[in-house]
Amino acid sequence: MSEKTLEVPVKGMDCAECVAHVQHAIAALPGVQSVEVFLSSEKAVLRLDPARVSITQIRAAVASAGYSVPEPAETTSTEAMSAGFTRSILSLFGVVFGAILLIVIAGEGLGLFESITTSIPAPLGYLLVLIAAYPTFLNVLRAAMKRQVISHTLMSIGVIAALVVGQWVTAAIVVFFMRMGDYAERFTTERSRRALKNLTAMAPQTARIERNGQEYEVPIAELQIGETVIIRPGEKIPVDGEVIAGQATINQATITGESMPVETGVGSKVFAATFAELGSLRVRATHVGADTTFGKVIRLVEEAEAHRADVQRIADKFSAYFLPVVAFIALLTFLISRNPLSTAAVLVVACSCSLALATPIAMLASIGAAAKIGLLIKGGKYIEALARADVVLIDKTGTLTLGRPELTDVITLNGVPENEILALAASAERYSEHPLAEAVRTEARRRNIALYEPQAFEAVPGFGVRAQINGSSISVGSRRLLTQPLAVSVDLEAQGKTALFVQKDGEVVGVMGASDTVRSEIPQAIAALRKLGIKEISILTGDNERVASALAQKLGVNYRANLLPEDKIAIVKEYQAQGHIVVMVGDGVNDAPALAQSNVGIAMGAAGTDVALEAAHVALMREDWMLVPEAFHIARRTMRVVKTNIAFTAIYNLLGLTLAAFGILPPILAAAAQSLPDLGILANSSRLLRHR
Repeated sequence: MSEKTLEVPVKGMDCAECVAHVQHAIAALPGVQSVEVFLSSEKAVLRLDPARVSITQIRAAVASAGYSVPEPAETTSTEAMSAGFTRSILSLFGVVFGAILLIVIAGEGLGLFESITTSIPAPLGYLLVLIAAYPTFLNVLRAAMKRQVISHTLMSIGVIAALVVGQWVTAAIVVFFMRMGDYAERFTTERSRRALKNLTAMAPQTARIERNGQEYEVPIAELQIGETVIIRPGEKIPVDGEVIAGQATINQATITGESMPVETGVGSKVFAATFAELGSLRVRATHVGADTTFGKVIRLVEEAEAHRADVQRIADKFSAYFLPVVAFIALLTFLISRNPLSTAAVLVVACSCSLALATPIAMLASIGAAAKIGLLIKGGKYIEALARADVVLIDKTGTLTLGRPELTDVITLNGVPENEILALAASAERYSEHPLAEAVRTEARRRNIALYEPQAFEAVPGFGVRAQINGSSISVGSRRLLTQPLAVSVDLEAQGKTALFVQKDGEVVGVMGASDTVRSEIPQAIAALRKLGIKEISILTGDNERVASALAQKLGVNYRANLLPEDKIAIVKEYQAQGHIVVMVGDGVNDAPALAQSNVGIAMGAAGTDVALEAAHVALMREDWMLVPEAFHIARRTMRVVKTNIAFTAIYNLLGLTLAAFGILPPILAAAAQSLPDLGILANSSRLLRHR
């Protein structure tokens, strides 16, 4: 069986209930292995067998659920034509809605609707109601045929009840507010989608390339890896790549969130969707389209809503039971009061969709706003975990420190010259990616020392490297290589330096000292974490006790030293077993297992790093430690908004149902009241779109 991933645009979804209907309709098709529907990006992502299901069948399934799959050309043209129109119309919605609501309230109180009833024939009034309610009734009927109850089911029953008792004007106004409510939901969802749409709009569409000595402008889809891309001043860079000629000042805010431009030259990496403010570049493309860092960021932000918070799942379950409860209350109201209008008001006032919107709207707003500042959060479940976290574990090299250690000492033993020790160590480390290995190679280059080609090479995590050089076995690494410590290494470690031991055929011939620079913003960031109430902050490092202790004492945190990668995972599990919510901060490469094990893994400097983007739950697109407490702040602020939304919706529904059941709230005002919670949720959640 062949398997294919397909993205299908879906129009007309406004709430979590809509997502569930579309997902259910597509999942029922033969040949569909899995489907995820995303409200924010208005699309469905399917894994399917193309031999068993076609796009025509998918389009028909979506249509049967009450939504549509536009043609590709229709999607782009419609969005382009409607973008400005939507903004202007939606901005007037609140004012228009409020004015109409006041008119309705005044008209109901003064009896103005009675004159309408007498001047318009009843059959015509009934016909107008049915025409206006037709789209809603059709969706309700489709849902009923699939044994589903949607939020408009109860309101439609209320409309029919009003018609049965001869209150066609009441039914007409209820239908009016039903449609206004739909518009309010679109307005609410559109505001939260906008951050993602703005992000997506930054993606370049064309590239200027050089082929056979000639320049051509081609669509991104036609660009090939390895081709030479030409970027002129003021242009957007269309690919991830390496600069092969030229110099430029690049604004990387779209990737890192950092407004300060960076200088680039030959050998520098550049990213798609960033801007060349000054200078020209020739870039060899290494990643194009969806495979660029920017493409991956968009994909991860789109998919973030699939990782739903527990509070959102609770709200979804509550919504499933809410409508039957409302139906029971309506039945009870009719049995006690024998008043069909009060019964209709109960059915009309229920606001299940607002409860379903309470969590995802806030989550989408936060995820979109965080992405703008270079903070990529992969889903609501991680926002919720961050808000409750009480333990922060931090990798040392490349995370607390700059990850660019310098060799400070070369101590000879047994009469071997310094340069020979460096030659052996740098040759053994020739193919190692560890920052300490780079420090050794850098010092060898500085001294113009020629290196040997190792005949064999092996990296041993937590220990170091082993290599065969000129017939000798060379080992370079930590004190774990030794059976007992050397006095000279103790002196280096007492200074907070990392000791590297060089062994030749099992005999220690030299000791090298290396030190790394702590990031300047670390003390301020840790103080901010303390202020947020994080009580346990601990460094996890493979370095020895003395080095770790010196750094931990300087920063005022705890530490665990002499750790192997599996030890870090064990420590994360240890805290989790004690009931703690653990956040692990690392560089995303050698810390990937621990990042994945933690409740929330935060990867530093993830721009351009596939491992970091995949392993971590939160990715910092630039190496700025102040983004770590900012992530906690955003999460806690988001959860406060979510809880306020849920509380507001629950209280509003309880009050509305009570007033309707006792006959205090007539159907007309019940219909108006039904639409208001969406606007309240929008107003509250939109605060998250503004970064503080």
